[in-house]
Amino acid sequence: MTGNDDYEFARREILLRRIGHEILLQSGDSTSRVLPVKKIAENEYQISFENAFTFQPGSLVNITRRWLAKDSYASDYIVNVLNCGNSTVAYGYAISNNKKDDILTCMGRKQPKTCYMINIKFKRTGINTAKNRYLLGSLSFLALVGFIFLRSVKSKSALPEVLDTGTFKLGSVLFDPESRKLVINGKTIDLTVTETRVLLIFALSPNETIERSRLQKEIWEDEGVIVGRSLDMFISKLRKKLEFDPNIKIVVIRGKGYKLEINS
Repeated sequence: MTGNDDYEFARREILLRRIGHEILLQSGDSTSRVLPVKKIAENEYQISFENAFTFQPGSLVNITRRWLAKDSYASDYIVNVLNCGNSTVAYGYAISNNKKDDILTCMGRKQPKTCYMINIKFKRTGINTAKNRYLLGSLSFLALVGFIFLRSVKSKSALPEVLDTGTFKLGSVLFDPESRKLVINGKTIDLTVTETRVLLIFALSPNETIERSRLQKEIWEDEGVIVGRSLDMFISKLRKKLEFDPNIKIVVIRGKGYKLEINS
């Protein structure tokens, strides 16, 4: 009730750590640490890592977009990937609430494996000024707190269980994206590289509808081409590999895309 914004800052830092975690997973690293997120300026944060890694710019853009969409004050931001040794900018881009104002370059050029830090600078709009709106009245303020609480609970329940080894627990299925394997009732099933990329997107957003266009964009855009019916083929193959657990399945959401349904 004092109007401080510590909660929103803390929530943003969790989202930033999640971004770092997924960047390492896509680099094939499921064991090294994302170091503590630093607030280096009023609206700027730095994500640093224990070990060197490599990244695809297109994947990095998609990861930050997906997770920062959960931050209601992060509609406009600039991302700079810095070399650890001399703080020179290895890659950078700008995301705007108005997509036509986005600044994106060199999306398909894979970056070499080295030590990177990621600085994310947010446009000065949200957290610091929003607290004045929260105090317009006690009833509206309490209603807003209730809304944020319910939204955070919903987001938390939607997140998969990730074990210390970097393995996802999806129902009774263990999914290891690094070794590209599924373990179901003690049986190990191998996945292809593309099957792993598809399932990783679903695993990071279980019980949520994933648009078909997003799947195609994130899986194939880095290769310079978006393939149409190939997505259906990979979905079909994943369904067969997951059919040993009746509580987990990939369903079609007509006119939208797909959803990984996990019944507890």
